[in-house]
Amino acid sequence: MRPVGFSDNAATGTASTLALRVRTHLCQIVCYATPITYQALAKALGLAPPNTILQLTVALECLIEEDAATAHPLIAALVVSKARGGLPAPGFFDCARRVGRFDGDPSGSEGPAFYVAEYDAAVEFWRATPKNVEAAS
Repeated sequence: MRPVGFSDNAATGTASTLALRVRTHLCQIVCYATPITYQALAKALGLAPPNTILQLTVALECLIEEDAATAHPLIAALVVSKARGGLPAPGFFDCARRVGRFDGDPSGSEGPAFYVAEYDAAVEFWRATPKNVEAAS
C-alpha cells in the first residue's frame, strides 16, 4: 500500500533507486548482526527531509516485495524502530502480510516471534550472500 499523495509513476522509480541503496547498505552491515534504526539508516544514506522516514519506508516495502518474490529472508528485518523497543514499525508486518509471509497478530506474541525468526534468517542468509547486490536479488 503506497502512502496517500504518492503517485505510482514518480514514486516507483525513486523508491526502486532508494531500495537498491538501502539493500546495498544493509548487505554491508549485516555482518555486525545488529539491527539499525530507521533514523540511523536514513542518516547513513544521507536522506534529507521532507518525509525522510516515509521515503525509507517505501523503499523497505520494495525490498520486502522483492525478497518475498525470490523466497529470500526479508532483509528489511534488519531495520527497527527505536520507539517500538527493537521491533520494526507496523508497516513491516503489514507488508509482510500482503506478500504472504506473516498471518499473525503483530500486537500479540506472534509479531515479535515472527520478527525474531525473520531477523535471524535474514542475518544468516544475507551474511552468506555475496556483497554483489545484483547476484543476491
